[in-house]
Amino acid sequence: MSTPPATQSLAFRVMRLCRPSFHVDTPLLLDPSDLILGEDIFDDPLAATHLPPLIDTHLTNPIDSSDLSYRSRFLLQNPSDSFGLSGLLVLPQSFGAIYLGETFCSYVSINNSSNFEVRDIVIKAEMQTERQRILLLDTSKTPVESIRASGRYDFIVEHDVKELGAHTLVCTALYTDGDGERKYLPQFFKFIVANPLSVRTKVRVVKETTYLEACIENHTKTNLYMDQVEFEPAPNWSAKILKADEHKSEDNSPSREIFKPPVLVKSGGGIRNYLYQLSLSSHGSAESNVLGKLQITWRTNLGEPGRLQTQQILGTPITPKEIELHVAEVPSAINLDRPFLVHLNLTNQTDRELGPFEVWLSQDDTLDEKTVMVNGLQTMELSQLEAFGTTDFYLGTFAVHYINDTSDQSCQEALSCSPWRSRRGEATTSLIAFGDEFQ
Repeated sequence: MSTPPATQSLAFRVMRLCRPSFHVDTPLLLDPSDLILGEDIFDDPLAATHLPPLIDTHLTNPIDSSDLSYRSRFLLQNPSDSFGLSGLLVLPQSFGAIYLGETFCSYVSINNSSNFEVRDIVIKAEMQTERQRILLLDTSKTPVESIRASGRYDFIVEHDVKELGAHTLVCTALYTDGDGERKYLPQFFKFIVANPLSVRTKVRVVKETTYLEACIENHTKTNLYMDQVEFEPAPNWSAKILKADEHKSEDNSPSREIFKPPVLVKSGGGIRNYLYQLSLSSHGSAESNVLGKLQITWRTNLGEPGRLQTQQILGTPITPKEIELHVAEVPSAINLDRPFLVHLNLTNQTDRELGPFEVWLSQDDTLDEKTVMVNGLQTMELSQLEAFGTTDFYLGTFAVHYINDTSDQSCQEALSCSPWRSRRGEATTSLIAFGDEFQ
C-alpha cells in the first residue's frame, strides 16, 4: 500500500467486507465423572455394576447462574459444549485470502485529516488486473460537495473476481483544499487472488459413448458446500450425470427434491468426483473435439457464494458411421429349425446419397458354432438411401442350435451391411451382433 504525501489533506482507508467466523473456545472442558472415576473404570463390567455412588449430587445439578466463583467453568454443562463453539461470532482480524469466483466487497473511507474543509471532491475507484481495468465508482458527474475537517466520506465497492494473480484497487480523489488549490490523490491497494478449486478431468470413449470424469479438489482453508456442479455440453452433445444407486426409501421421498443434502468438500484438499455420460444428439459436429464446460457454484460455512466456469473440455473426435444397422424387432419365441423373420432398420447418417447395399450374415464361424443361419438367399440387396434417410426390411433366418438364454454370448451372430456401389464409390460396413439385440 502506498503512503499518501504529507501535504495531502485526504487519505483513503480500505476495509474488506466479509462475513464473521465462529468463535472457538480454546480451554479444555472436562466432565465431572472423568475427574473422579477415570476412563478405565468401565473396562471391568463387574466393577462398574457394583460401583458405589461416588459423585456428589450437587455436581449433577444445574449450575446456579448467581454463583460468581466460576468453580465449574471447566465442566461440561451440555454435550454440545465439547465442540468448542461458544455461539459468538468474531469479526475478521486480517484482510484474509481472496479466491477466484468470489465477490470482492470493500468498505472505502476517505478521511479529511486537515483542519480545513475540502470541496468539490471527485472520487474514482477501479480494479486493475493484468488484462483489464474495471471502473467501480465515478463521481465525476455528481462530485461530493465537501468533507469537513476531521470528517470522512464512505462508500462500498464490489467486484466479481474472474482472474487469478495480482489485483490492484486504485482509489483517486481530485479535490480543492483549504487554500483553494486543486489537488490530486492516488492510492493503490494490492492483493493476490488464489484458486479455490482444482478441476481434473478424464475423458474415455466406449464404443459410441463418451464418459467424462471430473475430480474437484478444495484448496481453501474452509469447507465448501457444492450447490451445483453442472456440465454444459457443446452443441449437438447431450449430457447425463451418473450417480450411485440410492436407498429406496430415500429415492422416492417427496421431501428429497426440496431439501437436498449438501455436498461437502472438506477444507485443505477434500475431493469430490463426478461422472457424466455424453452422447451425440444430432449430426454435423461429430468430428469436433469440444465436449463442453463445467459450471460450479458453492457456499462457505456462513453462506458466502462462489462460482467458477471451466474452460472448454476437449475429448477425442468421434468419426460417426456412414450407415447404421439396427434390429427393430425379433419374435418373442423362436423354435429350433423353424424359420423366423428379423425386422431390421438401415439408416444413412451422411448428407449424401448412398447405395445400393448388400446385407449378409458373417461367415467367420464354422457350421457347428453357428446359432442362426439365413433362410434363403445368403445376400440381400437394398436400393439407394437419400441423405439421412432410413429404410426397414425383413431377413429370413432360422435357429440351428437351441438357445437357453438369448443374452448368452455364445449366440452372437454378426450381420453385415455394405454399400457395394454408392454415388462417390465409398464402401462402408455396419455390423450388429444378434446376441446383443436379443437381450
